[in-house]
Amino acid sequence: MAFAITPPPQPWVPVQGGDPFPVRRIYCVGRNYAAHAREMGHDPDREPPFFFMKPADAVAMDGSALPYPPATADLHHEIELVVALSKGGANIPEDQALAHVFGYTVGLDMTRRDLQGEAKSKGRPWDTGKGFDQSAPIGALRTVAQIGHPTDARIRLTVNGESRQDGNINQMIWNVPETISYLSGLFQLQAGDLIFTGTPEGVAAVGPGDRLEGAVEGIATLSVSYNPKS
Repeated sequence: MAFAITPPPQPWVPVQGGDPFPVRRIYCVGRNYAAHAREMGHDPDREPPFFFMKPADAVAMDGSALPYPPATADLHHEIELVVALSKGGANIPEDQALAHVFGYTVGLDMTRRDLQGEAKSKGRPWDTGKGFDQSAPIGALRTVAQIGHPTDARIRLTVNGESRQDGNINQMIWNVPETISYLSGLFQLQAGDLIFTGTPEGVAAVGPGDRLEGAVEGIATLSVSYNPKS
């Protein structure tokens, strides 16, 4: 098929020992750790999950030196387990959800907290706070065949060598199969979808010149930095 303009490049994530994984959509779960819900001023009771999205081309690769994003003075880090889907579906039962998983990695849901806060206060969408360019740094995927389905793994983040976030993925309010099942009742999921599964407590601001190093132990690591202001 011919197009009126040159199509944009396909966003992708590297796979350890395999071909790149093409990214279709990025879904993100909000407030999926009780301690993080409390630090953001919300009740951590097990309310139904809610979701927001980032554009597929928001992914940024491990090792990247990123420009500090415009229009913010309060850029926050949120370290997360990321799930990659190998097939999709609608209304997927919980007991069948893991059969849809290709693999796992670690990612950062970078957030322009000041813009998100302004949007919240006015009842507006979070897109400018969450879906900006390079707002989803991500590590290399490891497949289910390589690591199985992790349920108990330390998740951590340091900034300039200082510990900021340190938790365990077993602290998620909604686990991976529950999240996939619920999300598939809202959207027709497809192969190539990524799901960022929420962040533990300790979110805080980063600035130009900062280096972020994160991991879900036994699964993946991630390191990015923000360029100093010229």
